[in-house]
Amino acid sequence: MQNSDPNSQFVTSSGNVFADLGLPNADERLAKAKLIHAISELIRQRGLSQSEAAELLGINQPKISDLMRGKAFGYSIERLFRFLNALSIDIEIKMVDRNSHESTGSIMLTGQC
Repeated sequence: MQNSDPNSQFVTSSGNVFADLGLPNADERLAKAKLIHAISELIRQRGLSQSEAAELLGINQPKISDLMRGKAFGYSIERLFRFLNALSIDIEIKMVDRNSHESTGSIMLTGQC
């Protein structure tokens, strides 16, 4: 759909909506959003009820409901990693030099973080 208003302005996204909105800790917010999306998708793909997912992750069902709706308040990245571990997902952190785009190493987090 094209915009017919010649006075409207479009801004190309940086790839991080939180940064585009000028929110603090934009990179952390984006990382949490991606992790929460992955957790939600795994719960859906595995056909887990919210109660089953809550028991597996060690939190209550209302908190699963919040996670499934994208709410990240109160969750550290480390805790989200633990949720992924509980869902049998290992975490790999890749470090890349911004200037050369060459890998400088990686860290594999298996089991409980």
